[in-house]
Amino acid sequence: MTDLMRETRADSNPYASLSTAELIKHLSEDVSRLVRDEIRLATMELGRKGKRAGLGAGLFGGAGVMALYGGGALVATAILALALVLPGWLAALIVGVALLIVAALMALMGKEQVSRATPPLPEEAIQSLKADVDVVKESAHR
Repeated sequence: MTDLMRETRADSNPYASLSTAELIKHLSEDVSRLVRDEIRLATMELGRKGKRAGLGAGLFGGAGVMALYGGGALVATAILALALVLPGWLAALIVGVALLIVAALMALMGKEQVSRATPPLPEEAIQSLKADVDVVKESAHR
C-alpha cells in the first residue's frame, strides 16, 4: 500500500489516528447518546399513540351517548306512534334516526383512531434501533 493511499484512508476516517482507549471513550459516548435519543423517540411515539387512543375512546364514548339518546328518541317515537299523533311521532322518528346516524359516524371515527394507535409499541423507535444495531455490527466487521 502506498503512502498516498494510507494518507487518504486516514483522512477519510477521523478515528484512524486515535488510540484504543480514545476509541472506547468515543464509543461509550456515542452509545449513551444513541440510547438517550432512542428513548426520546420511543417516548414521543408512545405519546402520539396515547393521544390517538384517547381520542378514539372519547369518540366511542360519545357514540354510546348518542346511541342512548337515539334509542330514547325511538322509544318516544314508538310511544307517540301508538298514540297516533302523526306530527309528534314523525318528529321523534326523524330526531332518533339522525342521532343514530351521528352515533354510527362517531363509532367509525373512533374505531379508526383506536386502530391507528395500535399496537402500543414505539415502532419507529424499534426500526431506528434495529438500523443502529445493524450499523454497529457492520462497523464491527470492518
